[in-house]
Amino acid sequence: MSTLYSSNHCPSSSSSQSPGAVATTVSPSDNETPFKKLKDELLSVTPPEEFTDVAGFDVKEEKSTVSITVVGASGDLAKKKIFPALFALYYEGCLPEQFTVFGYARSKMTDAELRNMVSRTLTCRIDKRSNSALSFGLGPVFALFESKLFGLHERLHPFGFFRENCGEKMEQFLERCFYHSGQYDSQADFAELDKKLKEHEAGKVSNRLFYLSIPPNIFIDAVRCASLSSSSPNGWTRVIVEKPFGRDSESSAALTRALKQYLKEDQIFRIDHYLGKELVENLSVLRFSNLIFEPLWSRQFIRNVQLIFAEDFGTEGRGGYFDNYGIIRDIMQNHLLQILALFAMETPVSLDAEDIRNEKVKVLRSMRPLQLDDVAIGQYKSHTRGGVTYPAYTDDKTVPKDSLTPTFAAAALFIDNARWDGVPFLMKAGKALHDRRAEIRVQFRHVPGNLYKRNFGTDLDQATNELVIRVQPDEAIYLKINNKVPGLGMRLDRSNLNLLYAARYSKEIPDAYERLLLDAIEGERRLFIRSDELDAAWSLFTPVLKELEEKKIVPEYYPYGSRGPVGAHYLAARYKVRWGDIAIDK
Repeated sequence: MSTLYSSNHCPSSSSSQSPGAVATTVSPSDNETPFKKLKDELLSVTPPEEFTDVAGFDVKEEKSTVSITVVGASGDLAKKKIFPALFALYYEGCLPEQFTVFGYARSKMTDAELRNMVSRTLTCRIDKRSNSALSFGLGPVFALFESKLFGLHERLHPFGFFRENCGEKMEQFLERCFYHSGQYDSQADFAELDKKLKEHEAGKVSNRLFYLSIPPNIFIDAVRCASLSSSSPNGWTRVIVEKPFGRDSESSAALTRALKQYLKEDQIFRIDHYLGKELVENLSVLRFSNLIFEPLWSRQFIRNVQLIFAEDFGTEGRGGYFDNYGIIRDIMQNHLLQILALFAMETPVSLDAEDIRNEKVKVLRSMRPLQLDDVAIGQYKSHTRGGVTYPAYTDDKTVPKDSLTPTFAAAALFIDNARWDGVPFLMKAGKALHDRRAEIRVQFRHVPGNLYKRNFGTDLDQATNELVIRVQPDEAIYLKINNKVPGLGMRLDRSNLNLLYAARYSKEIPDAYERLLLDAIEGERRLFIRSDELDAAWSLFTPVLKELEEKKIVPEYYPYGSRGPVGAHYLAARYKVRWGDIAIDK
């Protein structure tokens, strides 16, 4: 199936070969087959001008450089996500030609020690389709054939390989990584960092990106020091801030005010990595570019929408951090609410970042503040299964024994506007559940006067169409429909029209951090959270969070590895909803 539209930020991963180079031609033999003749002909064709321009990614004329400083470089997030994402972008040819990566942390470390630490987490992405083709010696043929027919811009190694040596790429990347040790609240240490950055920028226009991979209580100190002592003198300076963005409306507003003492709003990139996930990005494409969905996207046809997040493990050492926030702040107020806003927004004027964020803010401002009656909370307890004993949340040594922090929450939210009036948006998020998943489930209304209702018995929910967007794992989009089972009788069955990404697309899906880092470098703000959007989100959850804490509401306990507390089912039943993830999807 051909690619209809392509809008890549960057070319496919490059090799060391110069633009325009092609695989060597194969001399024809006397007994060549028609297929071999086609192969030789394709290999001998000089790529079109457009192909060489895009593949070349020639930026030698650029007089600027990008310096990326990972503040908190010795932490887990930096090691497991940020550095691997930066390498993946480099491997795919997405980073500017002139770039430098600096690690900054309090730990004493040399450049060599940083490189050794980073190298342990780097991997090279493999194109499964390319590997399959190469195993038959047909990689060069299919690559050029696709490039000619479908405009796919793949660069080829002179010997036909799609990727140059992975080890070489790692070495080249690590050579651009450096380290500077310093305190997060020391302007002098950031001034020393500034000197090192200038040495590598070598008089070019300097663009600087700071990624704050540090605890929120030291955000402001780091921003103040970076802004005053190591901002770019002649280019742009941007700062990526990780969640949590406060604990409630007041602390979030205070954080925003403090940040804006040193930065403008367009310099602040509040990252929610769920917005960078492939299926979340595809949400607006699915809705706004397919005629069959947009007319159905309203209260007239949709009965309820479910946003589900489940992890099959507990806090596992993060209990100290988690106990200060809980599952509502950690997952629902940001990840799930952001997906809800994207799902429910009106058609934006354009794909411009501000137009999209304007529509998201309208949705959030149209929502009712969450009430305690519309919330069910739980906390996992110890459970023995198959001879293995799993710990309770309070068994974590970093968690107080009398902690009432919820590890599970379900909530019913409503949007009071013309499109969604009366439609329950149900959220559910929890740890230590029976499986791991993140998905959006759209349950449509029953067919009026359904001719086949007697075939479904008294439970018409069995006949409900359902659209499922599985964000992780095993990314997929599928639509549940009713159809006749082949045979002489009239027996109906539920089947899935399934788009399984692993089966449809050969390339590995990029990590969310890759997309978001690239967007920050390019100044694309569409997937980052604006301050008024953050204010609107906190206004929905702050009242119920305060009520839970002030009244010391005891969570319902559920066994580790179960489906969660029963209260979540009572909450859904109140709105005549059945959780869609209870039934096993075939």
